[in-house]
Amino acid sequence: AYKNVIGARRASWRIISSIEQKEENKGVEEKLEMIKNYRSQVEKELRDICSDILEVLDKHLIPCATTGESKVFYYKMKGDYH
Repeated sequence: AYKNVIGARRASWRIISSIEQKEENKGVEEKLEMIKNYRSQVEKELRDICSDILEVLDKHLIPCATTGESKVFYYKMKGDYH
């Protein structure tokens, strides 16, 4: 579930960043300010979601993992979202 949520936000961030670059070349300041604010909002959402994932991993999933395979999976996931 988290992978889909993060993937959607990352796609949005890439599109916004592309639009931001194009607008910087045009020099339209009021549009650029709105775009930067929206990009910042998406970045904050990404940070918050990643923090939630890391908290679930650290407090619940990793401590309860019983097999080596599950621990490796959760630690890899922790690295992916760090």
